[in-house]
Amino acid sequence: MRAYRVVGWQEPPRLVDVDVPRPGPGQVLVRVAGCGLCHSDLTMTGIPAGIGEALGWRAPFTLGHETAGHVAETGADVTAVKPGDPVALVSPSSCGTCRYCARGLDSSCPDGLAGRGYGRDGGLAGYVLVDGVRGLVPLRTLDPATAGPLTDAGATAYHAVRRALPRVHPDGTAVVIGAGGLGAFAVQFLRALSGARVVAVDTNPARLDLARELGADDAITGVDAATAARIADLTGGLGADAVLDFAGVDATIAAGVAMLRPAGVFGLVGASGGSLRAPWFGGLPRDGEVFTFQGSSVADLQEVVALAERGVVRNEVEVFPLDRVEDAYARLARGDLRGRAVVQP
Repeated sequence: MRAYRVVGWQEPPRLVDVDVPRPGPGQVLVRVAGCGLCHSDLTMTGIPAGIGEALGWRAPFTLGHETAGHVAETGADVTAVKPGDPVALVSPSSCGTCRYCARGLDSSCPDGLAGRGYGRDGGLAGYVLVDGVRGLVPLRTLDPATAGPLTDAGATAYHAVRRALPRVHPDGTAVVIGAGGLGAFAVQFLRALSGARVVAVDTNPARLDLARELGADDAITGVDAATAARIADLTGGLGADAVLDFAGVDATIAAGVAMLRPAGVFGLVGASGGSLRAPWFGGLPRDGEVFTFQGSSVADLQEVVALAERGVVRNEVEVFPLDRVEDAYARLARGDLRGRAVVQP
């Protein structure tokens, strides 16, 4: 089969021919119908050997961690799924048995540093191997050819919204900074799960247009000191109940924290390397909360799939064949995709 692989440390990925894997005991082989692309893929190609090996990664490996498809073959003792079943693959890796997984905190599992598409073979290929049915979520009405982005962009955004919801009042305001792939999902989850006013903030007018289509009540172009003043105006001086930052640069973090009302919550999801610099007094809201995380849980994906199958969530995608995967990544890097890019082998 053809696969788009990181062939060596700090080498550009490329399409190569590899053998189709065979499932061992407890494993499931999935025929890939579609695999979403993620900004984090772009950073994996330049990772030095020392860092990769410290994370438990093994090169070469196939990229792609937003995958859905059909069960092709099962290993011994697998009875929960059968060939032909449509499935989405849980994006983050987790063991299922540690103290974090036992509490439903899969995204904190120590085994999550390496997984499908990041250090192990992922979904940008004809087939992908899954270790056990815990990593599979059945699809009933969704098309696996386009469902892949739900597994990471969707589930990660849902995890952020779920964390923030206890501090969001029904008549309050929630702000989404960065209305791209993840932010577009967050707008929809906030619209569906809270009675709050939803405000999208982005530098890209096209993304803001989509955010309005998906349910944002207001849209603000640009992120700077004036953005916090705009939020103050919209809320009668109260500020936002919740701000979810899907960019994660210095400017968005500073503006996001400045938007908060007392007892508000700021969720840092974007991994662009920004820093939070705020004095203890006067820089953070009273009784405020700041949280960050990476990934999502199995339960997050199950709930996202349920919402999507009820028609509550719209999954906006642009489809590419595998032989145009580099074009798709270039579009992703330029930021000119309307939704998520999905590659279909």
